[in-house]
Amino acid sequence: MDSRGRCMCMCEKGLLSILRRLKPTPDQEVRLLLLGLDNAGKTTLLKQLAAEDISHITPTQGFNIKSVQSSGFKLNVWDIGGQRKIRPYWKNYFENTDVLIYVIDSSDRKRFEETGLELADLLEEETLAAVPLLVFANKQDLMTATPASELAECLSLHTIRDRMWQVQACSAATAEGLQDGMTWVCRNIRFRKR
Repeated sequence: MDSRGRCMCMCEKGLLSILRRLKPTPDQEVRLLLLGLDNAGKTTLLKQLAAEDISHITPTQGFNIKSVQSSGFKLNVWDIGGQRKIRPYWKNYFENTDVLIYVIDSSDRKRFEETGLELADLLEEETLAAVPLLVFANKQDLMTATPASELAECLSLHTIRDRMWQVQACSAATAEGLQDGMTWVCRNIRFRKR
């Protein structure tokens, strides 16, 4: 992957523009783990953050990673496939996660129970203990989308007491709400000792 090519545009807008406002230590690494069920919109979200073309996205069969170095930060965003057969391998990516971003297709009510169970399992993982959680309630541009507040209630997110968390309504297709979510991420990053 060309870290100075496609991914470098992330510096101009998106997460890195916010990260610049933080006071970085030399070569501080930020590891963001992007998880959610298949078809939730994780890869579209990642491509939007990288200001890449989103017109041709295929299901992630393993993982995508965008890695950029800028302003003293090395930003690693890991997008792991969400198909049922891939989910058991999520645990291989938990180590050294600074922020967990969980993406939910808020228009697919039939899968709320399934996504809720997966999220609950993630929150029980010792390796992810106290890692801040951002839940993107994606696909808010669709008429059938469940509002973020209702989704939070449905998933009992208000019971989370062991970490900072936020639910952010968004549309990965239009990029609406992504910047607000990333602003929250930057305010709540917990740098782990490497």
